[in-house]
Amino acid sequence: MVFDLDLIKKLYNGMPAKVSAARKLTGKPLTLSEKILYSHLYNPPTTTYTRGKDYVDFAPDRVAMQDATAQMALLQFMTCGRNTVAVPSTVHCDHLIQAKTGAVSDLATAIDVNREVYDFLASISDKYGIGFWKPGAGIIHQVVLENYAFPGGMMIGTDSHTPNAGGLGMVAIGDGDADAVDVMAGLAWELKMPKLIGVKLNGKLSGWSSAKDIILKVAGILTVKGGTGAIVEYFGEGADALSATGKGTICNMGAEIGATCSLFGYDEKMSAYLKATGREEVAALADQIRDHLRPDPEVSSDPAKYYDQVLELDLSTLEPYINGPFTPDLATPISKMATAVKENGWPDTLEVALIGSCTNSSYEDISRSASIVKDGMSKGLKTISGLSRMEMPIRRHFSVIGLRLR
Repeated sequence: MVFDLDLIKKLYNGMPAKVSAARKLTGKPLTLSEKILYSHLYNPPTTTYTRGKDYVDFAPDRVAMQDATAQMALLQFMTCGRNTVAVPSTVHCDHLIQAKTGAVSDLATAIDVNREVYDFLASISDKYGIGFWKPGAGIIHQVVLENYAFPGGMMIGTDSHTPNAGGLGMVAIGDGDADAVDVMAGLAWELKMPKLIGVKLNGKLSGWSSAKDIILKVAGILTVKGGTGAIVEYFGEGADALSATGKGTICNMGAEIGATCSLFGYDEKMSAYLKATGREEVAALADQIRDHLRPDPEVSSDPAKYYDQVLELDLSTLEPYINGPFTPDLATPISKMATAVKENGWPDTLEVALIGSCTNSSYEDISRSASIVKDGMSKGLKTISGLSRMEMPIRRHFSVIGLRLR
């Protein structure tokens, strides 16, 4: 099922003219971020905006809310006097489910404990034309990526990891409940024009390195504050070689460096993902305006002229990384981890392995972990560390998936 097809058609039909006008207004080639931002202004632009200084009114395409924060947002929305939301909006019941004993029993417990909340969210969603994803329907960010995200769009969400949708080329920003209410009520959404950090990816990943290692490396360079007030835009041959879910993982974890959001340009991997998730029509529409869903060629060839900061990574030499403990910007390549453990007096025994998280929603990493476990079990090996799947911020733990078998 394709959601918001008319909205996407309208945006794509008007985007070429808006991008052309923005290019003429600014007098220069445009990054992808600028194309999307200028295409989503609440009012037609009459002047250029200074990054990191000017406050700008935007008109996002949609809103996504998780159950814990949606309650206050929708209580506020009830007072605005509208009969329905001004933009497509959804509620996803995932955050109130606690991982404790197992999927079936944990879901049943959550439904029982949070019944009043779920009933309220379901009824108010029905009243105001909001999409409702009941408990057990999946993690909000993955549901959005598989159903609602589309190249060149803009959305805000009431969760810090909303930028996961950047894996499909969308400017997706996690913001507060009040901002979501403004957008649902049809008001302008004010945001300081973000600075732009360009990350050029050369080569291709090899060995055990994965998309996750790219953002772990970037976190080590930029630190937890380095992305504050900025959009991180990835480009280059290495970016085009990454899967859409890998891109989503990188954008999701960009929240750990304080980035406003992160995104990639539209490419064949995004097209394939749209088709694989039943959105062939969206892929066909995006193909028609492909050049407007990527940075201008001049930007890619000379990025230092168009971004406020530029990083360049060679993926062919990128090692798997372990970030932490205690902070996601303490990045250590796997080849140097043993030395780092000894020098810092860190525990050298792995006691718990956390597999999966909204902070790393890539099926690639999760399937690798499952493969290791299955391989070990087939050889009669047993784990000597705890193994679980739960929601856990990486800022408190090593950001690595692993376990020791014997």
